[in-house]
Amino acid sequence: MPIWQETAILVVIAVVVAVIVKSFFMQAFYIPSGSMEPGLEVNDRILVEKPSYWGGGGPQRGDVVVFSDPGGWLSAEEEDEPGNALTSGLAKIGLYPTGGHLVKRVIGIAGDVVSCCDKRGRIMVNGTPLNEPYARPGTTPTTGAKNGVPCYGPMPGMLNGSCHWTAPRVPKGYVFVMGDNRAHSADSTVHLCTHQVTDCSDSPFVPIHDVVGKVFALAWPLGRAHWEHRPATFDHVPNA
Repeated sequence: MPIWQETAILVVIAVVVAVIVKSFFMQAFYIPSGSMEPGLEVNDRILVEKPSYWGGGGPQRGDVVVFSDPGGWLSAEEEDEPGNALTSGLAKIGLYPTGGHLVKRVIGIAGDVVSCCDKRGRIMVNGTPLNEPYARPGTTPTTGAKNGVPCYGPMPGMLNGSCHWTAPRVPKGYVFVMGDNRAHSADSTVHLCTHQVTDCSDSPFVPIHDVVGKVFALAWPLGRAHWEHRPATFDHVPNA
């Protein structure tokens, strides 16, 4: 077989394999914003696996997940796709990291009640406070925290950074998500209606069917590459 025919066949096989892998097993994404700092930074390349959520298995508390826009959640920087026709085409078949999605951490699953905050500024799930060493607080003693205690659950741009709110119980088929960079993340808290914020019509919850998969590795840059594990923070949270 002439070399050009062999090359063409290999390219076709590579594309088919890439599409299958992207559709069913694994997909690469890049981080478009600073909402998951300090763990994941702008332009980091992450790998997302899909089999964990097969067969009715849904996201668990603590998982870092990638999901499509539930409706009006994406900022302008997060909507950006790869910058030219070549990278855009490669992204569609799984040979280049994809953009246009959101990356957040699952805080509450079906039946959970997420509230903010205890006296130490910690988010609570079903009344149990979370110790979150992976997260940046939303307020510090110099930016609005009370009594010198940083708060891990304010609502940026809403409630003036209030550290006192309770979300509705998470409905079946949905999750409550937050970015690790609590002061700079358009997550469930920003879409939460409260008695103080009534100018909101969307839901603070993410439908599970919008979740692409679970982040299992930071692949690039190599100097910071690591496996992503579910933190032990949530091990002691009681069932709803």
